[in-house]
Amino acid sequence: MSQYPTRDKQSIQQLYNTILPALAEQIHQSIAPVLPMFDNFTLERVIDTWTRDPSAADTSEVVSVENGNVQQLGLRLRLEGFQKPGVEAFNLAKDLVFKLEYSSYTVGPDKNNVWLEKPYLERWEKTELEDVAGKWSEELVEELTQRLQKLI
Repeated sequence: MSQYPTRDKQSIQQLYNTILPALAEQIHQSIAPVLPMFDNFTLERVIDTWTRDPSAADTSEVVSVENGNVQQLGLRLRLEGFQKPGVEAFNLAKDLVFKLEYSSYTVGPDKNNVWLEKPYLERWEKTELEDVAGKWSEELVEELTQRLQKLI
């Protein structure tokens, strides 16, 4: 038996119930100056229950937290109704993806870019939360800036 925890119900719940809310709080603080520019925003936790493990023998098993076979989870931000006179209103959406492997998981803006890799149940340091939230927020501001440059 491996000395490191693997992806299972407990490790997925720990990420979903503890790490994602802590990251969401950091992100919310980081993007607070941007929020008044939009009519509405949502920042929510998401779980991908559609993607199956390609190495799973049983393809009929339901993908769920309870079964410990979820492949991805994360945060999704939607900023709706950009408000600036002379600029057509627009929306922005951005994800933070936790790609769940067998004995560790990666974190990044999508499943192909990795900012951090951690074994399951390893505690996140405050600096790690701040770094990931900071990178994510910088990318959001860059996307907003590019969008505005195209419109102006």
